[in-house]
Amino acid sequence: MPLAADYPFLDVLWTLLIFFCFVIWFMLLFRVFADIFRRHDIHGGGKTLWILFVILLPFLGVFVYLIAESKGMAERSMKDAQAAQQQFDDYVKTTAGGGAAAEIEKAKGLLDSGAISQAEFDSIKAKALA
Repeated sequence: MPLAADYPFLDVLWTLLIFFCFVIWFMLLFRVFADIFRRHDIHGGGKTLWILFVILLPFLGVFVYLIAESKGMAERSMKDAQAAQQQFDDYVKTTAGGGAAAEIEKAKGLLDSGAISQAEFDSIKAKALA
């Protein structure tokens, strides 16, 4: 008794579509929960009401939240991405370059060798300390 004969190709596609929609639904649900909890413009009561709305009426709650707060969600996501990028950039600057002391030391070596002038050294030092 072959399994393929009992489960036609279109039923397989339908099952894949339902599974795909199920995964998308949970991604949206988790995204809404994460956004509710990271918001700073509403406090405990407002967050509680949104969470109850999403739990008690899941489809309606998620879709209403997405419609009502889509602009705020996008702004918060952009702000978080920029903050993460800034933290990463700061980390790279401090670990890769050795910091201001290494730049000043390199510039001092160039000054001592005569490759740069005192004015250029002062400019490099000011940039490194800024």
